[in-house]
Amino acid sequence: MIPRIKHIEPRSNFTLYVTFDDGKTVLYDVKDDIRTLPTYRILETEHGLFQNFQLDESRTCIYWNDEIDLPSNTIYEYGTPC
Repeated sequence: MIPRIKHIEPRSNFTLYVTFDDGKTVLYDVKDDIRTLPTYRILETEHGLFQNFQLDESRTCIYWNDEIDLPSNTIYEYGTPC
């Protein structure tokens, strides 16, 4: 089953605080993605873009634009539990 995002907050230093429907809460560090994925680098250079994400209708993916998205199962699996 794909985890669904219940709540998400952008935090300082390119981290996301995410709560899922099952109650799990994680802190996901997007800096690793920015360093390794060229399309993510704009999150660092375009002022305010990181805070302006959208959550898709199914609540299984967040995205910033047509090229940058982050599936909920990645956040769930690789986020640091809080």
